[in-house]
Amino acid sequence: MDTKELLKKVRKIEIKTRRLSDHIFGGEYHSTFKGRGMTFSEVRQYQYGDDVRNIDWNVTARTNQPHIKVFEEERELTMMLMVDVSGSELFGTENQFKSEIVTEIAATLAFSATQNNDKIGLILFSDQVELYIPPKKGRSHVLRIIRDLIEFEPKSKQTNIVEALKFLRSVMKKKAIVFIMSDFIADDYQQTLKIAAGKHDITGIRVFDKHEASIPNLGMVQMEDEETGELMLVNTGSKTVRHNYAKFYNQKVNYYKDSFAKSGAGTLACRTDESYVKKLLGYFKTRG
Repeated sequence: MDTKELLKKVRKIEIKTRRLSDHIFGGEYHSTFKGRGMTFSEVRQYQYGDDVRNIDWNVTARTNQPHIKVFEEERELTMMLMVDVSGSELFGTENQFKSEIVTEIAATLAFSATQNNDKIGLILFSDQVELYIPPKKGRSHVLRIIRDLIEFEPKSKQTNIVEALKFLRSVMKKKAIVFIMSDFIADDYQQTLKIAAGKHDITGIRVFDKHEASIPNLGMVQMEDEETGELMLVNTGSKTVRHNYAKFYNQKVNYYKDSFAKSGAGTLACRTDESYVKKLLGYFKTRG
């Protein structure tokens, strides 16, 4: 992809997702994810209805007029976007690949965080951490994140969520809002997730295509594993083959749901042919 085409794509995503974050998600994000607590702002004269517990007795004694301490929410937070860039994300039977939906969701979340003056960081992972962008503020930083989501080419096509979570723990010493975006066709990450969720506010966003859940009856078909590149002949006319695949897929989905539930982390499922806007809004309202 040449520079001109890349910038055009970045701009298109910015226009779409920034409009969403400005008009829809900014307030929902603010009410859903709270700051670290209340911090002292100022002292002002007492007004009828003020909480007497906030009276500043030193200033009151000095001025012979009742004054209260005013507190405001300490808003600044850090958002980490963890994005699966393995081979299975380059799949889609509708208008967009899973990776394209993930890019739009990540951009919308990033611009929502920017509206609240929060920092945003990025971790791209396959079976290793492919790219780490430390958290920073500002529009130009978000545009860099979008560029990398569009054009980054991973070294590996396989998936290892455990390695990504371990890396998160090593680089993020303070509590962060973490969104993990993947199809979660992976194993054995429950314990590592539980440890990470004990420190961070984690949400798993499962992005999937409706045709991944089952194999249609098409007779003998050559298929390629998107993560290993292995080619194989599959007899899709066999009920046993179709049943075993559906069973395998459902086991992965159930493991994802169970792992996040047991870790106290949030979950959100976005199908490529559905509106992620409605899904995100519904999730924010439930959390708020």
